[in-house]
Amino acid sequence: MLKTEILQSRPHFVVLDGLRGTAAIAIVVFHFMEMIYTDYSLNFIGHGFLAVDFFFCLSGFVIGYAYDGRIKEIGVWEFFKSRLIRLHPLVIFGSIIGLITFLFNPFTGGSVDYSPVKMVMVFISSMVLIPYPVIEERGFALFALNSPSWSLFFEYIANIIYAFFLFRTGKKALLVLTILAAVFLLYIGHQSGTLIGGWDGKSIIDGWARIAYSFLAGLLVYRLGWIFKTKLGFVGLSILIIFSFMMPYLKFNWLLECLVVIFFYPLIITLGAGATLTKGLKKLCVFFGKISYPLYMSHIPFIWWFGDYMKINKPTVPELAIIISVSTLLLIGFAYLVMVVIDIPIRTFLNKKRKESLSRESTSS
Repeated sequence: MLKTEILQSRPHFVVLDGLRGTAAIAIVVFHFMEMIYTDYSLNFIGHGFLAVDFFFCLSGFVIGYAYDGRIKEIGVWEFFKSRLIRLHPLVIFGSIIGLITFLFNPFTGGSVDYSPVKMVMVFISSMVLIPYPVIEERGFALFALNSPSWSLFFEYIANIIYAFFLFRTGKKALLVLTILAAVFLLYIGHQSGTLIGGWDGKSIIDGWARIAYSFLAGLLVYRLGWIFKTKLGFVGLSILIIFSFMMPYLKFNWLLECLVVIFFYPLIITLGAGATLTKGLKKLCVFFGKISYPLYMSHIPFIWWFGDYMKINKPTVPELAIIISVSTLLLIGFAYLVMVVIDIPIRTFLNKKRKESLSRESTSS
C-alpha cells in the first residue's frame, strides 16, 4: 500500500467530536467567569478547567484509534508530521493574535513594561512551545501570549512518548502504567488541593500528572475495546460532562476532581464512542468538533481584554451576563472564521505538498 493511502484519515466518532466542542465552549465560559470570581467555589462553572483533562483523555483514545494499526507503516517521522500539520498552525496563530492583543490593548493604553528583547523571546517561545513563564500580567503562564498552549506542550510530549514507546506497549503494561499515573495524579491533587495546575511555572509538575493519567486512560479505553452502546446520545452526554464542570466545591475537593478525571471522563469516552446519533444532531456535532480546537486556541487573548475592561468599568451582574453571552457567541464565530480562513487552508496546503513529496518518493523507488 502506498504511504499516501496509509495517511488517509479514519472515520470520526462524531459524538466525541461534538463533546469536544461542548468542552471547548465550557472552558471559554470558565475563563470569563474566573475573571469575575477569583474564588472558584463561587463560580457556577468552577471546575471548567477539567475540560483539559477530558481533552487529554479523548486525545489518548483518538491517537490509539487513528495510529495504533498503522504507525509502523507510516513511520515515526510521518506521524510527527501529521501531528504538527494538525496542531501547529494554530499554535503559531495563537501566538500572533496573543502578541497583537498584548501590545495593543484598548483597556490598558497599550503600555508594555517589557523590553523588545524579552517580548521577542516570549513570542518565539510561544511559537515553538518552549515554556518561558516571565510575564507577571499573565500569571507567569508557561506561554504568556496564549496560555492554553500549555496543554499543547504536554500533548506534544505525549505524542512523542506514544510514537517511541506506547504504540508497542501491551495491554497489561499499559494498564500498570495507567494505574501508576492515577496514583501520581492523586498525589498531585492532594498536594495542590486541586487539579487546576500545569499552566504556569510554579505548577508545571501538575501538568505532567494530568497528561500522564488522562492520555494513558484514553489509550487504554481504546486498546481494551471499551465502546459501550448507549441511547444517551450527544445531548445526554453533554449534560453529564457539563455537570462535571459545575460540581460544587466540597471539603475533599481534590479527591472529587481526581475521581472525575480517573473514572468519569474515561466512561464518557466509552459511551460517546458507542452513542447513537440522530440525523438532526449530526451537523451540530460535526460543527462543534471542527470549531473546538480553533476556539480553544484563539479565545484567551480576548478574555484578558475582558478582565482589563472589568477593572476599569466594573459592570453590573446583568451587564456581565449579556457581555459574556454575546462575547462567547462572537468567539465561536471568530473561531469559525479562523478555521475557514487560516486553519483549513494551511493544513490543506501542507498535506497537499506532503502527499506530492511522498508520491515522488514512491515513483522514484
